[in-house]
Amino acid sequence: MLSLPKFKAAAVQAAPVFLDTDATVDKVCALIREAAGNGARLVAFPEVFIAGYPYWNWVMNPVEGSPWFEKLCKSAIEIPGPEVRRIAAAAKAHRINVVVGVNERSRTGIGTLYNTLLTISDEGRILGRHRKLVPTWAEKLTWANGDGSALRVHETSVGPLGSLACGENTNTLARFSLLAQGELVHVASYIALPVAPSDYDMAEAIRVRAAAHCFEGKLFTVVSCSTISPEIVEAMSASHPQARELLARRNSAFSAILGPDGRVIGKPLIDEEGIVYADIDLSRCIQPRQMHDITGHYNRFDVFDLRVNRRPLAPAQFLDAGNEAFERFDPEAELAELNSFELTESKS
Repeated sequence: MLSLPKFKAAAVQAAPVFLDTDATVDKVCALIREAAGNGARLVAFPEVFIAGYPYWNWVMNPVEGSPWFEKLCKSAIEIPGPEVRRIAAAAKAHRINVVVGVNERSRTGIGTLYNTLLTISDEGRILGRHRKLVPTWAEKLTWANGDGSALRVHETSVGPLGSLACGENTNTLARFSLLAQGELVHVASYIALPVAPSDYDMAEAIRVRAAAHCFEGKLFTVVSCSTISPEIVEAMSASHPQARELLARRNSAFSAILGPDGRVIGKPLIDEEGIVYADIDLSRCIQPRQMHDITGHYNRFDVFDLRVNRRPLAPAQFLDAGNEAFERFDPEAELAELNSFELTESKS
């Protein structure tokens, strides 16, 4: 008999300790402890929460922003690494699944960064490392393109779990590729972006995107968005006189949990820091699919054909003597490498 999980989910809406990696990891571990203490079995963190978003790309020209890019590179993390080890240990200690956004630095390129979402199980194991496929607009000054190698849904104690970062949640094909793998819980991570065009309501835009994915896919979405702290405003204002005004607009952050009908469960958070909680029953994903199951009976796969390239991008492939073919991507081997660290119980 089919039995689907029931659990409490948590969505963090907060600002990082700007470009301070260790302090932000401390904050992540504390929020993991808080969410788990309130009964959550899944906690979602914002996009590039460790340890900040490149707001300078929006308020400065590329030359003015270049010193800030260097600071971001120095504060970025490698995976695996000591920061990930601490977060994984906290997830294990508090028995909670974690999705967190990080600035990931390439191990072979000190100036190559990725906007990465890490999914960590309640046993403290890395389940996936998804690099944002296409940086949005001004973000192209900072992050390299990701690839499809980790465009995957993970089996977890809270059900089939997938995630996308910010603007990826407008990418219909990326979303469908997760739905086609049986996704029932989706994490959508965002940053507060008050510097968008003046008639653009960022909070409402985030809600609409999440509602669309929930209604189309008949699943739950956990939306986690960052906030802009006075610390960030002061840092940007010191380098550009208009930054304070550009970063001051309200309705730029929205965090919530939405159900399979596209409606928000409980009360969302707009602009303010905090944690949103909601009870999720994955059985609610069944009945709506009798009407629309876009990865099943409500589609025409003889008409439509989506193919997803999950081969990883690499700067070079090396053929060693005696090998008849280039080394092929092995997802199990990659996960083993990502988890090649010893966990210690976290007291955070």
